[in-house]
Amino acid sequence: MADNKLFSEFAPQSTQEWIDKITKDLKGADFDRKLVWRTNEGFNVQPFYRLENMEDKMYMNTYPGDFPYVRGNKKDNNDWFIRQDIIVEDVKAANAKALDVLNKGIDSLGFVLNWKDLSKDELATLLEGVYMDCVEVNFEKSHGSVELIKNLQAIATEKGIALDKVQGGVAIDLLGGYSTCGKFCTSEESSYKYMKEALEAAKELPNFKVVAVGGRLFNNSGSSIVEELGFSLAAGAEYISKLMEAGMSIEEIAPKIRFNFATSSKYFMEIAKLRAARMLWAYILKEFGASEEMCKMNIHAETSDWNKTVYDPYVNMLRTQTEAMSSVLGGLDSYTVKPFNSVYEDTTEFSERIARNQQLLLKEESHFGKIADPAAGSYYIESLTESINEEAWKLFLEVQEKGGYLAAFKAGFVQETIKATAQKRDMAVATRKENFLGTNQFPNFGEVAETEFDAALFEAEDKSDANAECETLKPYRGAQAFETMRYKTDVYARENGRPKVMMFPIGNLNMRKARGQFACNFFACAGFDVEDHNGFTSVEEGVKFVTEKNAKIVVVCSSDDEYATIVPEVYEALKGKATVVVAGAPACAEELKAKGIENFINVKSNVLETLKAYQADLGIK
Repeated sequence: MADNKLFSEFAPQSTQEWIDKITKDLKGADFDRKLVWRTNEGFNVQPFYRLENMEDKMYMNTYPGDFPYVRGNKKDNNDWFIRQDIIVEDVKAANAKALDVLNKGIDSLGFVLNWKDLSKDELATLLEGVYMDCVEVNFEKSHGSVELIKNLQAIATEKGIALDKVQGGVAIDLLGGYSTCGKFCTSEESSYKYMKEALEAAKELPNFKVVAVGGRLFNNSGSSIVEELGFSLAAGAEYISKLMEAGMSIEEIAPKIRFNFATSSKYFMEIAKLRAARMLWAYILKEFGASEEMCKMNIHAETSDWNKTVYDPYVNMLRTQTEAMSSVLGGLDSYTVKPFNSVYEDTTEFSERIARNQQLLLKEESHFGKIADPAAGSYYIESLTESINEEAWKLFLEVQEKGGYLAAFKAGFVQETIKATAQKRDMAVATRKENFLGTNQFPNFGEVAETEFDAALFEAEDKSDANAECETLKPYRGAQAFETMRYKTDVYARENGRPKVMMFPIGNLNMRKARGQFACNFFACAGFDVEDHNGFTSVEEGVKFVTEKNAKIVVVCSSDDEYATIVPEVYEALKGKATVVVAGAPACAEELKAKGIENFINVKSNVLETLKAYQADLGIK
């Protein structure tokens, strides 16, 4: 009875009634401009979704484990392998580390091999004490994969391990290699011949993956989620086409493919990405003649490098935690959390421990692996899934019309598409529309880079071959431009001292405080020595104070109304001693400019370019 009374008192409201109410509260502001978000993925996101938004979604009546697998490959759980990568320089040392991390909760090993060939004895040493029927074993190497697969199978047989229990894979990604180098190692024909040999070598290992689709390359090159997914699907489809042309069946190929994605900070988008990926891949495989049971996408993912930072690096832990959460909720087969310091130095025992425990917390304490498709039914996520699905499919078809992935890449379509998105994102970072906490927003004022960083740390990764046939993809980090700028200040300060930027708060209390905080945050992004003040009672007092402090830049912080009289006084008093900057975009800006005051900072400023200009004025190169 209580429930009936509740529902009678709060009658259902239509979508239009909600929009009318919101429009009224906006007081004349345009609903679409104010509240509808246009994404880099090419579609709009509404401020709210309702049950009616679910009515036309064809997959809503499917269950987890059912085709087209948008709700996951498993019927009764959401379990996944927790992987840790180990760089192999010495097989005995790598084996010891593998056994150690397995005892700390890892159940998937990723061996990164730094040489081409690994003998059977070396492989046996590497895997000594590793129960391959209980944990995944994965290998990242550029050559020698066929021999490795044969040796792995022989070792498993000698240990009495059932071959269908061996899980993991090698990462043969021909198109990913071409996309970074600009050419095949030998020729396209011989490369696919080699891939076919690897598939045949792994025939008796039904759960061992061979073909890798490297979506992470697109992600770390600055792509949108739709581009990462669309180009990955195109590459996967091309692998199938080429291998079928070589005489292999879809039943031999499909179970051997693994998609390797990277996860960004777009929490809900990343959940939807994986759900959409499974659905699209299922339909693609079905078109190739695969049975519905064989249409499941195998997904490994890892935390993205694109959004990781050198400055305030502990923030990377927050990024990797949300990235792990979104990927797990979206559903995958295995995941790697990269240690927070992996982008700028060798990882440590501490950073690796934190990375492991971030996943263990989700699995063992939060029980994320217990519920199949935990995101199901969310109007927002279901709508995002559909939108990403539609846009990624459009891009996939566009690539097919150009002759497939390789043809599109040789024509420059893939690079140009990703580069255009990356440039938009770079501009968003420069203007703080896309935030990097601790780098372009709320930096740690006292942080100083004490060690020497290699210049390559602040540059895009270029693996182009000297004889590259076309432009290549070059992974980079979105924070690199800001980090380059700040590092120049750190280097300069070692011999010349850190340039002083003083706030000049005066007048209206609320406005001077707000603008002082904004300006401090603004200039600290360049690594300047920033200092605020409680407020001056007169221009004379303020000028005396900042002069004694030897401030190189002085930021006047007050209200728009007061700027017309205060700023010219400050400017005249400090002319030739310091650069005077106005915090805000006052209506009197043109009047001030006529008096020689040219420096203004506000929320619409290009923070990066503005700070670089101040660096140049200060002689920081």
